[in-house]
Amino acid sequence: MSSQRKARVEHALRDALQHAVNHDVKDPRVRAATMITVGKVELNVDLSVANVYVSVVGDDATIDGVVAGLQKAAGFLRGPIGRELRLQRAPELRFMHDASIDMSDKLAAILREDEEKAKAVGRVPGQGPDPRRSRERRVARLPVGSPCHRAR
Repeated sequence: MSSQRKARVEHALRDALQHAVNHDVKDPRVRAATMITVGKVELNVDLSVANVYVSVVGDDATIDGVVAGLQKAAGFLRGPIGRELRLQRAPELRFMHDASIDMSDKLAAILREDEEKAKAVGRVPGQGPDPRRSRERRVARLPVGSPCHRAR
């Protein structure tokens, strides 16, 4: 099986699951979330198992409830999704929380905090240390007879 076909099926499965989760799943745990996005779908080699990564807007309890609700609805979603994509055998759906968006938010907050600290000290944000003061230049300027000088 070609990886190109696998990528096409993953993309089509992601689109079909996004629509199904937003329109067909009636579980109150899933409906409790403000927004649910199917971020990524990873299929195994024989297309029998699909790991579905969803990002959820809400607190940890809401996220856990949404993932549990989607896991409960996996069997309900499997048949229609398989028929819609015309797959001979629909993959088993395993839903997981996608923490990459949360991680990128945390990293952005760290960068904003670093920029604020740099401005407070008087340094221009995003500019590194002065290249004239790098370690290589300091070592290269040592006199040849000094005890710190290494022969290169």
